Amino acid sequence: MASSQCCDNPPALNPTAGEGKVVDSFGGLKAYVAGSDDAKAAVILISDVFGFEAPNLRKIADKVALSGYFVVLPDFLHGDPYKHENAEFIPVWMKSHTPGKAFEEAKPIISTLKDKGVCSVGAAGYCWGAKVAVELSKAYLIEAAVLLHPTFVTVDDMKEVRCPISVLGAEIDKISPPELVKQFEKVLLENSAVGHFVKIFPGAKHGWSVRYGHDDAVAVKRAEEALADMIGWFNKYLKLTLKLKPSL
Repeated sequence: MASSQCCDNPPALNPTAGEGKVVDSFGGLKAYVAGSDDAKAAVILISDVFGFEAPNLRKIADKVALSGYFVVLPDFLHGDPYKHENAEFIPVWMKSHTPGKAFEEAKPIISTLKDKGVCSVGAAGYCWGAKVAVELSKAYLIEAAVLLHPTFVTVDDMKEVRCPISVLGAEIDKISPPELVKQFEKVLLENSAVGHFVKIFPGAKHGWSVRYGHDDAVAVKRAEEALADMIGWFNKYLKLTLKLKPSL
């Protein structure tokens, strides 16, 4: 369930942030895109409740693109990110911004990627977006997933994961506390058919990987470590998929 931690350290949204570009429609949604159009592997980044104009998230998209991926950061919130400082309004906002709706909207985005020649697709979800990513991983729609300080993700979700999945959790997290993340790991250990990586970041709070101040050296280092883990996971499984698929 969402808590006040979902609203901590809100970003100063900037529609022009990033080195990529904003397109009016990618698979039917406005999106920030980065990377080469010729890339054969793609990553969909799914934001937290603050949406796709968060500068740190766009920097992450740019850095993932530098590793050889075409990156799509869709506006699953349709121009209506969470704006209230008080978390008590989250349930009201959530009624019209459900992860289930975003899951359905992600399907044509994946189809568009495949139509442009992409062979393997990964998804990384932050907080709210992690639920979308895990649903994609359960539906055989992606080749790899990364969940960062997930919200709404359950043990039952982990039982249904069908692609390699990495879960990056925080030590100080009321939404997905270490005890829950360890339950995720236990379930994943029982499924030898699915690769997994689970890590709890000491001293980190919910949201640490994307909502941090650049003047906080410790926070920056943690976020960079999470990014390196994420890129490493995609390199391991998305690029492996490319090697295994026969060339035409």
